[in-house]
Amino acid sequence: MPIKQLPLKKEFAYAAGMMGWSIMTNIIIGMLPYFYLPPNNSGLPPLVPQLLVFGAFNILSIIAASGRLFDALYDPFIASVSDSSKNPKGRRIPIMKYAILPAVISCCLVFYPATKTESMANAWWLAMALLFFFISVTTYIIPYNALLAELTHSADQKVKLSTFQQAGFVLGMVLAALCNNYADLIQAVFLVSNRSLALQYAIWGLSVFAGMVMVLPVIFINEKEFIDVKPTHIPLLPAIKNTFRNSNFKYYLISDFSFYIALSIISSGLLFFVTVLLGLPGSDGGKFMSTMVIFSLVFYPFINYAAKRFGKKPLVLIAFGILSLIFVTIYFLGRLPFRPATQMYILVICASFPLASLGILPNAILADIAEKDTVETGENHEGMFFAVKYLFVKLGQTLGIAIFAMFTVYGKDPGSDYGLRMNGVAGFILCILALFFFSRFKENKSTNTEPIIHPATD
Repeated sequence: MPIKQLPLKKEFAYAAGMMGWSIMTNIIIGMLPYFYLPPNNSGLPPLVPQLLVFGAFNILSIIAASGRLFDALYDPFIASVSDSSKNPKGRRIPIMKYAILPAVISCCLVFYPATKTESMANAWWLAMALLFFFISVTTYIIPYNALLAELTHSADQKVKLSTFQQAGFVLGMVLAALCNNYADLIQAVFLVSNRSLALQYAIWGLSVFAGMVMVLPVIFINEKEFIDVKPTHIPLLPAIKNTFRNSNFKYYLISDFSFYIALSIISSGLLFFVTVLLGLPGSDGGKFMSTMVIFSLVFYPFINYAAKRFGKKPLVLIAFGILSLIFVTIYFLGRLPFRPATQMYILVICASFPLASLGILPNAILADIAEKDTVETGENHEGMFFAVKYLFVKLGQTLGIAIFAMFTVYGKDPGSDYGLRMNGVAGFILCILALFFFSRFKENKSTNTEPIIHPATD
């Protein structure tokens, strides 16, 4: 019996899952440094000491790196469990549903420090809460992303579903970036005088909402109705090695790794760039993020058309080039001959095309790689390709947070902002590296138009 194509309403349900975990991961990336090591004009107390390890790394960067490192090692394990699952209800969704509640609880706990003042107790608490969060959300993300390769049966379908997926991701980014705006509203409506408490309420509310939308693909997608695959029989370590034998995948992986380091730097620093380099209120961060997302949505139809017409690779290379110039601009924020708000609007509008391209195309490219490998080997280990990707995504995000936190040692406050500006230089170098390695990627132009037939459905 032929496998059904995913209808539009279920594509929206699938994208909702992306929005949910995007909200929580972007809360962690964007709010963690601001909440625990705030600038001195934020109205928030510092919660962890600015102690240096090896003369360069502060406590926050060490905590973020260690938690994400353990989580990254967990990625291939959960991918192997998912790929080899013989659950009669499917390989992916039965695992995803058990991860939702722990992810919500742990995201809330990250922003519930042990004490309300600067303390090493907060550092230990944060380390444990982050570890719990990373493991929980990974248990959802890895099977979720593996579904992209399995629910679609042609390159065009992959780009389309990846577009919906990216729309969910950027909406999650916007909702997470509006934390300070929600805190303003909570303080005004409920007369909450404590800024830290208002931010906690905002973050907890967002986390609960994220969990609710993460449930939608679990409820509305019957995995067995749209997918007919066999569990893989390759053990964990050989399955990992198989992915690295694919030279295209290696170039893809290195460029993706560099990109996510750079993206994590800019996400972690957004509120600092707005409040310190430009002297604007923290609530403006949400406005700028919303502007960037709205403009990125304009490019979605163009990217879908151009990917079919010219291929995915040229669009990705152009996006890396533009993003490298944006990072150079960060170094000069506050010194350009424009009003502070105008400087930031120019930056986010220019970033909208890279955000759209690098959100839609990489997952569609990886789904092509995974499907082609499945056809060639006869083994369905799509989950392992996405697990290895997200292992490096998480290492990249961790390194990005660590780099940003490390640079704060050299200045993160008004009048002493050299550390913040150096993040722009670091991001520029990383984007150039990503562009160089992806230029070596060999795109199979036939995958842009020809359906890929899954061997299990032949």
